[in-house]
Amino acid sequence: MFGSANALRDNDTRLAELARGISAAQWARPSLCAEWTNHEVLAHLVIGYGVALSAVATSMLRHRGSFDAANTELARALAAQRGPDQLLDDFVALARRPRGIGRLFPRRLLLGDHVMHELDITYALGKGSAVPVPTVVAVLNTQVRVPNPFVPAAARARGLNLLATDADWSHQADGPTVAGQAAHLASVLAGRPWALPYLRGDGVAVLSSRM
Repeated sequence: MFGSANALRDNDTRLAELARGISAAQWARPSLCAEWTNHEVLAHLVIGYGVALSAVATSMLRHRGSFDAANTELARALAAQRGPDQLLDDFVALARRPRGIGRLFPRRLLLGDHVMHELDITYALGKGSAVPVPTVVAVLNTQVRVPNPFVPAAARARGLNLLATDADWSHQADGPTVAGQAAHLASVLAGRPWALPYLRGDGVAVLSSRM
């Protein structure tokens, strides 16, 4: 069984090592995550591990209950205060001992969040996925099986026959087929239309309409 706690720890270690090789200019570039630079995506990962629940609630009150707006505000504020190297140090420390909301989120949802945001950065920089395929498969299994109030991947996958071309993974359904690399499938299910051109099958148009 692919344990989510061990998978998250191993992935965070690998992610931190990869991120050390990103330049200052690359951190400043836009990510695939709407409205965020790569630097702000990194800040979001730190917030997910360490921000106090009260800080999230206060920000949501300022934004009429919008979690997305609060999330954006918190990420931008932290990125303005902490450089990428500092944030990476924070991320490594918090991965070992989460605080605040980082102690509440299910590990499998955090793994999906971290993998998707890594892809937001690396794909935006014109690089391929460096996430091990078994890790992406674990994320895909969570996406299609576990309802997520923040990322409606299961709703996007509903009724579609999904097939990974680089892994022994599929999601069987009676509807049209979508095939492609596991990381591209996961990225699209997470709401990133960037990878749609890399997918094929008669279900791609349906999946595109659900973005």
